[in-house]
Amino acid sequence: MTLELACGQAPVCGVDEAGRGPWAGPVSAGAVILDPDRIPKGLNDSKKLSAKARAALEEEIKAVAISWCVGLASIEEIAQLNILHAAGLAMRRAVEGLAVTPAFALVDGNYAFKLPCPVKTVIKGDSLSCSIAAASILAKEARDRIMIEADALYPGYGFAGHKGYHAPIHVEGLRRLGPSPIHRLGWAPVKAALAAAAVNGELDL
Repeated sequence: MTLELACGQAPVCGVDEAGRGPWAGPVSAGAVILDPDRIPKGLNDSKKLSAKARAALEEEIKAVAISWCVGLASIEEIAQLNILHAAGLAMRRAVEGLAVTPAFALVDGNYAFKLPCPVKTVIKGDSLSCSIAAASILAKEARDRIMIEADALYPGYGFAGHKGYHAPIHVEGLRRLGPSPIHRLGWAPVKAALAAAAVNGELDL
């Protein structure tokens, strides 16, 4: 909690997003105020943790945190605002949803989004701050569940496995089926896959 203590204000929330890179699905953000006396062991960047470790830590974070919240921005909001500002919108919703108003926010990355409290950006913050790491875990776990549910609604793209990111099954699904209702239609990889399908006669556009 070194970074949190260095802020000189309390309570401090960590904020991080998940889902800026995928071709489909919303972008999510977590906001977490940890109890300094009840820090879960093993907190780290969510991408460096196994699925089993993330699931266990998500449950523990929710049980011991002073406050936590996950915010989302939809594919429509991503298209309207662009992915950077949609991520900022998800972060703002997460911070606004906290039951305790933070005095300060530590945000992963180098872009200072406008949040309901003062902000300090931290490059690679999910590896340096316990509260940012906790936020990254909640954001990823929440978004992963959405994409697993989407796989049942829109079979053929492999959403449950790759969660909307690049994968051969995803490219093949786009070429064979066209975009689903949760695809980010303005994204270059989606456009490219659809264009290739049209040229090859695999999809009637």
